[in-house]
Amino acid sequence: MIPLLIFALFAGCRKDDDPGNVDEIPGLGGDVWVEGPVDKWIEDSLTTTYNMTVKYKWEQGELDPTKALVPPHEDKIIPVLSTIRRGWIKPFEEEVGNLFVKRYTPKYFVLVGSSQYNMDGTITLGTAEGGRTIELYTLNDFRVNWMPGYVPSDSPNVKMMFHTIQHEFAHIMNQTVAYSPDFKRISVGKYTGNWVNFTDQEANRRGFPTAYAMSSSDEDFVEMVATMLMEGRAGFDRIVNNITEDGADGTPAATARAVLRQKEAMVVEYYRNSWGINFYNLQTRTRAALVALIK
Repeated sequence: MIPLLIFALFAGCRKDDDPGNVDEIPGLGGDVWVEGPVDKWIEDSLTTTYNMTVKYKWEQGELDPTKALVPPHEDKIIPVLSTIRRGWIKPFEEEVGNLFVKRYTPKYFVLVGSSQYNMDGTITLGTAEGGRTIELYTLNDFRVNWMPGYVPSDSPNVKMMFHTIQHEFAHIMNQTVAYSPDFKRISVGKYTGNWVNFTDQEANRRGFPTAYAMSSSDEDFVEMVATMLMEGRAGFDRIVNNITEDGADGTPAATARAVLRQKEAMVVEYYRNSWGINFYNLQTRTRAALVALIK
């Protein structure tokens, strides 16, 4: 039985105005506050080291005014960002160096406490905007054990957050250097706007890593990247090897497995040829970092 409410992890990249170019409205707060310990941590840990900045306080016009959103709790900011640094930034830095991180990772994070509910019944957990900004939602659901290192205690939420970031960063990378058009032809004719009506397992049987990957070739590519990084090589192998039934559309199980392997090879080739990155090394580092965070 397919749930009535389907979680959409991602939304397409928007071309909005620069989030910093919003005039303050007198009497309604605006973007003025006295810097505190959170701001000092962001400056020392992200801005100085990686050329990133973070917006976690509200500004008029910052987000979609038609959505009912709430700001993040301030006590979530450092735990969330510390976790992001350890689980996403560090593996890239260790594999390809600090210069790559400074140059290509998004420069601006906007943090939101709640999810963004959409008219089609989906929930947006993250967006990437123009290769510069990532918006992350649902921060107030993030829980931690208050111990040194801020080790997260809710592994599903942590995995969801990192999947969102990996997905959005993969968008940014292929907006900078396009992936091969041959990828678009692998599942041609099988993409659908009705992806919300499929489970991930049903999508697997049609040669897709997740249901959301069925929405377009661009989403298919970045979902391959995010799934491979988050699950690790052994985990992705399990996804492929567990396809033992034919798809409801008649796709033979052997064909679905072969399609996913073909897409895997093209992701690995893209990272090697376009970025000089050994994807399997990055995958190993990323998976190890995630396991260390959620153990």
